[in-house]
Amino acid sequence: MEIGHLETPLGLLQIEGDTAGITAITFVEKPKDATPITSKHVQTAITELDAYFRRENTTFSFKLKPHGTEFQQKVWKQLTTIPFGKTLSYQQMANNLGDPKVIRAAASANGKNPIAIVIPCHRVIGSDGSLTGYAGGLHRKKWLLAHESPVTQGTLF
Repeated sequence: MEIGHLETPLGLLQIEGDTAGITAITFVEKPKDATPITSKHVQTAITELDAYFRRENTTFSFKLKPHGTEFQQKVWKQLTTIPFGKTLSYQQMANNLGDPKVIRAAASANGKNPIAIVIPCHRVIGSDGSLTGYAGGLHRKKWLLAHESPVTQGTLF
């Protein structure tokens, strides 16, 4: 397992992966010891995430290998279909999974997403448009959604 870090406007991101792909991207207060990066996936993740934060990248090309249950994997795959700059409600997510009654299970799986930003769990909001739950903190969710928004607030003067 290789561990790399990226300083972002939202704090330190820790990127973990190996030759099979990226297993985790998380916001951390204290970094684990970084390792020499030989995996192309970890190096590519650092490069592409840095470009994302500079508004130069909206998609990611590195391989993802998150660890989770079959249902969690299904939810995380669903999350990757939410386009950059768009949001989806938890109810819409459950409906897209084929069963409106799995809303709580889908929300739980969303909260256990180990790969922040790239598997965009921050793009899931309440049915009323409210910001609800984000493992990285609601302040980060709000920032990420604003960062990805196609509407930018300009200044009048």
